[in-house]
Amino acid sequence: MEHLRELRNRLVIALAAVLVGIVVGFIVFDPVWAFIKEPFCETPQAGQLRPGECTLIFGGIFQSFFLTLKVSALVGVVVSSPVWLYQIWAFVTPALYRNEKRYSFTFLALAVPLFLLGTALAYFIMDTSLAILLGFAPTDSVAAIQIDEYVSYVLIMLVIFGISFELPLLLVFLNIIGVLSHATVKKHRRTVIFVMFIFGAVITPGGDPLTMMALAAPMVVLYFVAEGFMYLRERRLPNTEDFSHLSDDEASPLAEDTSSPDDDPTPLDEEPPAADKR
Repeated sequence: MEHLRELRNRLVIALAAVLVGIVVGFIVFDPVWAFIKEPFCETPQAGQLRPGECTLIFGGIFQSFFLTLKVSALVGVVVSSPVWLYQIWAFVTPALYRNEKRYSFTFLALAVPLFLLGTALAYFIMDTSLAILLGFAPTDSVAAIQIDEYVSYVLIMLVIFGISFELPLLLVFLNIIGVLSHATVKKHRRTVIFVMFIFGAVITPGGDPLTMMALAAPMVVLYFVAEGFMYLRERRLPNTEDFSHLSDDEASPLAEDTSSPDDDPTPLDEEPPAADKR
């Protein structure tokens, strides 16, 4: 019961921090919207409705309000991330071992820069990706892009790229806590790389080759970095017996009988002498 009470308290604190961040998002909406709109404004289709001006449209009475709410919520989640990340960390920490806690601080410190690196890459290629996707339209057509659809596209791109850059860090963490070995990662290397490219083609909103390559290529590089870290780390560990050559259905010797026949001088076919009865 105490565990559930702690979870409730931490959720309340995290939600309160997000609400405060949403209020901040409402205040700084204009510069944030200009930042989000910039990739579309770099495309040739941005000025088709009003030449010389970057124009997006909305088609509903409440759409502009929900747009403001969505952008503010994004700002709120980002601004309040130190608070809710700490609440998650404080709730999970008691279940970890001492060495896992020590490494987790380093992983949390690396997770934020990696996520920001992924979002920065997504933002950097977004104008080119949009130009490619909109370039398939007939020359006699006009791009009337809905604001809500565009914002959803931007958010999906940022989140997908940011989370994808965290996957190699997860592999390293699993290796350190003993769940995943370098031998396993090396064994399935080709399959993992192939899956990364399939993942890049399927998960990206546009599905164009540029976005797929922009997502898959850095993931492959980070994957090799993670594999190299696993290799160097395991080389520094004390030598232990390696069972990686065994097949999945072959049993490995978990323990060996290290006792010596000289440990017990009593022969097996003789009984110990009975105690004297008086």
